[in-house]
Amino acid sequence: MVGVEMNILLHMCCAPCTTYSAGRFRNLGYDIHGFFFNPNIHPYLEFVKRMQTLKNYCESESIPVIIDGDYELEQYLRAVLDSSKGRCRACYSLRLEQTAKTAASLGIPCFSTTLVISPYQDHELLQMEGEAAANRHSVEFIYEDLRPGYRESVNTSRQLGMYRQPYCGCVFSEKERYFKTPRGQSDA
Repeated sequence: MVGVEMNILLHMCCAPCTTYSAGRFRNLGYDIHGFFFNPNIHPYLEFVKRMQTLKNYCESESIPVIIDGDYELEQYLRAVLDSSKGRCRACYSLRLEQTAKTAASLGIPCFSTTLVISPYQDHELLQMEGEAAANRHSVEFIYEDLRPGYRESVNTSRQLGMYRQPYCGCVFSEKERYFKTPRGQSDA
């Protein structure tokens, strides 16, 4: 692949994860086109901070980016609450499905996601959902394990003074950050 430039639509969850991910895909020979579609992010002000930080970063790095600025929290909640797959898998499916669909509509032959940099994400599920979405839209999902670059992305984003979020973005992970079941009680 190196030496051959190919377009890729890169789903971007946030600017900090994009710092390393975009560079790595460029080094692999891809011409990066960004895509921000993250209806899972809660609350709305968090959504806006992440979106604006990503816009600013992509502009500074000359990365064209499509921003889906619609705040579709209800769509996300319906998808994850009605899913028998589990909330994270349903969330991956929702976001990667939209990315694959957008790539196909733009004539971009492949897509990936910056979620693959996170040591906190389920990479097996990401790969399965990415490949399933790719098959439905006749594009290719590029899975690249970018976890070795996670520390570098953290350091780069701090050096650039970027807004760094303290949780994945969904209301469920926000709850898990703060709410601890009192000793002796279950959450069932």
